[in-house]
Amino acid sequence: MSTLFLGVMSGTSLDGVDAVLMDFANGMQSKGHASLPMPAALRDTFAQLNHSGPNELHEAALAANALAQLYAQVVHDLLDHVGLKAEDISAMGAHGQTVRHQPLLHDGIGYTLQLNNPPLLAELTGIRVVADFRSRDLAAGGQGAPLVPAFHQHLFAREGETVAVLNIGGMSNISILRNQEVIGFDCGPGNVLMDLWCHQQTGQHFDQDGQWAASGHVSDALLKALLSDPFFSMPPPKSTGRDLFHANWLHRHLQSFSSVPPADVQTTLTALTAHSCANEVLRHAPESTHLLVCGGGVFNMVLMQQLQALLPTVMVSSTEAHGLPPMQVEAAAFAWLARQTLLNLPGNLPAVTGARGPRVLGAIYPA
Repeated sequence: MSTLFLGVMSGTSLDGVDAVLMDFANGMQSKGHASLPMPAALRDTFAQLNHSGPNELHEAALAANALAQLYAQVVHDLLDHVGLKAEDISAMGAHGQTVRHQPLLHDGIGYTLQLNNPPLLAELTGIRVVADFRSRDLAAGGQGAPLVPAFHQHLFAREGETVAVLNIGGMSNISILRNQEVIGFDCGPGNVLMDLWCHQQTGQHFDQDGQWAASGHVSDALLKALLSDPFFSMPPPKSTGRDLFHANWLHRHLQSFSSVPPADVQTTLTALTAHSCANEVLRHAPESTHLLVCGGGVFNMVLMQQLQALLPTVMVSSTEAHGLPPMQVEAAAFAWLARQTLLNLPGNLPAVTGARGPRVLGAIYPA
């Protein structure tokens, strides 16, 4: 079996797709990265599919096909860039696009739905595809998320230190690496509410470098109201998504704060992400020496400054300085998870997801 694996990822930010080539010959090493923007029409469809709507089964199937084609395109771009062929790759882990995540329902059996078409992706690329990583963990009583802490442990753990790894995509999730103990869970919204408000007010899909947030001030009263959501005080294991943190959630909270200027709302939403993440570090790992940040949120300078101010005894930095660029970490995790599947090794951590035990994750679609 080749030591080369691909990871392909599109996150809840809906901004694009990333592909990373990982070589596991000697530890883990990134050999290349490619990305493509999410087409506007596909982004809008995925956003609509977070909620019930007309003809949604048909729309979901078409969106899955379109995403598989976009995945295939970014994979071909990456292979062309590094000068490799499909037959050089053992497999690719393709996460798909999460449109529903309901791990805890009244009957105790939840579900999670990632739109994807792995057979089509295998046909379009000629590469074995591993997909549907979350369902087995849910079947075993877990949340199905987050799955990246096991990868973070292999890549970022330090002997004798407590290290926290924070991924800020559409949602934010944290891994706390303490010697051999690993805990991980979702903190709440990452970029999703900031991006939503920015688009509504300015027409831009995100706040470039946090420049708009830098022009405003935090509304302490609004921040307190936002942080009052019960999710933030829940103990782990816990996971979330656009099922909870969406436009209507934000609108309900803003109804009582109509006098807050739009720029101040943006600054406060940035503070919401910073506080919800920093609070989890202080609650579960106050002895942390480092907070390694990845995902698109690392480029929001206001957010990074707020995190550092809230955690003055912790060194807050990008994963770039610790072995892997921030926009490659999550895709690389799914390359690692695909390798775990092929080796018949577990990909989940029961202490993280709440599953009854370790499980081999994913379904395999041959080339």
